[in-house]
Amino acid sequence: MVQDGTEDRVTRAPTIKDVAERAGVGFKTVSRVLNDEPNVRSGTREKVLAAVEELGYRRNSIASSIRRRNQRTASIGLVVEDLANPFASTLTRIIQDYALERSHLVLVGSSDGEPERERELVGEFCSRRVDGLIVVPAGADQSYLEAERDRGIPVVFVDRPGKHIKADTVVSENAGGISDAVHHLVEAGHRRIAYLGDRQAVYTAAQRLSGYRAAIAGLDGGADRRYIRTGLRDSPQAYQAALEVFALEPAPTALICGNNIITIGAVHALQHLGLRDRIACIAFDDLELADLLRPALTVVAQDSEAIGTGAAHLLFGRLEDQSAPYRRITVPVRLIERESGKIPASDHQRR
Repeated sequence: MVQDGTEDRVTRAPTIKDVAERAGVGFKTVSRVLNDEPNVRSGTREKVLAAVEELGYRRNSIASSIRRRNQRTASIGLVVEDLANPFASTLTRIIQDYALERSHLVLVGSSDGEPERERELVGEFCSRRVDGLIVVPAGADQSYLEAERDRGIPVVFVDRPGKHIKADTVVSENAGGISDAVHHLVEAGHRRIAYLGDRQAVYTAAQRLSGYRAAIAGLDGGADRRYIRTGLRDSPQAYQAALEVFALEPAPTALICGNNIITIGAVHALQHLGLRDRIACIAFDDLELADLLRPALTVVAQDSEAIGTGAAHLLFGRLEDQSAPYRRITVPVRLIERESGKIPASDHQRR
């Protein structure tokens, strides 16, 4: 393209041939230096490395890996539900740090909870020849990953197991965590305990509701279905559900939120209703600044470091031995007691 008589050139990236010409050596000599092979004179090695520096040459790591015997690219693919979610972002950072210590790059994508998006991301990562995959499954069928494993790409599921496929998996103690929350509220005198949860097609949501139902079943009258709302995908939906639940007669005296996104909407609803210091509340997943809220928020905290490290450890172990038996790791959760979970049910509320 010519503009005002001046040719507008696009600067191309330097190639290994350019390095060879600059250093005055052959193509194969440059390759041996870049691969740190022996039998290259120190003077020649210095000339090649100087040419690399001067030209700003970068290796095509994928092409180089294809030429290597094991054909590995020193990269893994990570599919999470939503990188904007604090749990997902923390999990990603932990896996990235683990991989970086082992000289691996992590390619990350958000599925947004959509099965087709999950499959698209997996396809994109595999087309880039990642060595392995860590996936937070979104769809109801992950059997399509068998084809990738047949090609030598191991798979680890994290946060929830895959469906219609056996694989290494790391999950939290979801049901037990919610059960602990119910018992904590019962000790404060609560019997009418509401629950707000995600879609029941999601493994974690189903497990947490199961823990709630099992714990409530031991109370007089068991669970009141009117106090349960599920299928909540975002904070606005949780806000509206909380308004509906606390408009009931008799209203609940306590609330359990099934994840951090739901908690945000529910806390806003309690604030709007003027109930923040009157309704006991426990959230699954800790929130940034949760301890600075007034009252400070009681949470069931997941061990993100153990989850992420466990998933990465399983994947790198699988890279070394793909014939080993599949493992499932269940990571304990921890109830962090703060003021919101200690708000007692008044005598009036108990009746």
